Amino acid sequence: RAADPIADTRILPPAERLGRLRAFRAQVYGPAKASGLREIQQALRERQSTLEEVDLLSSLPEAFSMLEDADEDDRGRVRSVVVRLTLGMEIDLTTFPPEDSGRIEAFREEADLDRYIYYVAGCVGEFWTMMSVAHARALKSWDAERMSEIGMRFGKALQLTNVLRDVPKDLRIGRCYLPKIELSGAGISPENLLDPSAAEKARPVLSGWIETALGHYGAAEEYLLAIPRRCPRLRLGTLWPILIGLATLADLARNEAWLDPDRPAKVSRRWVYRMIACSIPAVLSNRVLRAWISRLRKEVEAPLK
Repeated sequence: RAADPIADTRILPPAERLGRLRAFRAQVYGPAKASGLREIQQALRERQSTLEEVDLLSSLPEAFSMLEDADEDDRGRVRSVVVRLTLGMEIDLTTFPPEDSGRIEAFREEADLDRYIYYVAGCVGEFWTMMSVAHARALKSWDAERMSEIGMRFGKALQLTNVLRDVPKDLRIGRCYLPKIELSGAGISPENLLDPSAAEKARPVLSGWIETALGHYGAAEEYLLAIPRRCPRLRLGTLWPILIGLATLADLARNEAWLDPDRPAKVSRRWVYRMIACSIPAVLSNRVLRAWISRLRKEVEAPLK
């Protein structure tokens, strides 16, 4: 979380942010040095827009001290995931122009987007799985390698949903995560996507990635149902993002004005509260969960036909 304000501080040019981010990553590799942490704090603390971010940067020495005191295996897992997350942030800083440049850049091909969603979320699924297997007795029988692969796809599903939902907003800071090759095949450019009327022409590109996300959600469902029913809290923590993600995809698939920044795909707070209430009695039944997820998948698929 502390790396976010380092990568997102628009007051600094991308090259300087990149340098600070790499310095932060060097601290994560360890062993952390107090002088290096102070340098990061002093460079960024006065340029943050909220007190929360100032407090976050001020807590870096404590956070790194906790990391150094952690069990060796846990310390290795934390370092690995944070390094990967910062590599995802680095992709943003090295691929796209400054947010206020007035220019737009796009990923070149499908592999670029797939690599990006791995670094910013897929690796978290791997991390979550390895930590859970290490510390949750109920998951000791899991095949950690296989479940980590499924967990990676779970993370990719959630991040790809965010990427597709936020296309209009990201375009306006110069970032197009939809691959240039695919857009060119549809006869449009990243700049064309700034015009909401291009939504229909670009629909095949969106639909293709929604289908990719659905494939990843299939892995997420497998992950959920692999959690023993005697672990309801762990199941709920896994179920909720799946349901919210699929409902968001369904809204996006139905949204003919998906390129209009004033009409984003979003589930209502009321829907979320109702979903949480219904999920508590449902979480122990695999049959009910399969039916619920299947219904949401069909809501996503119907507009794509």
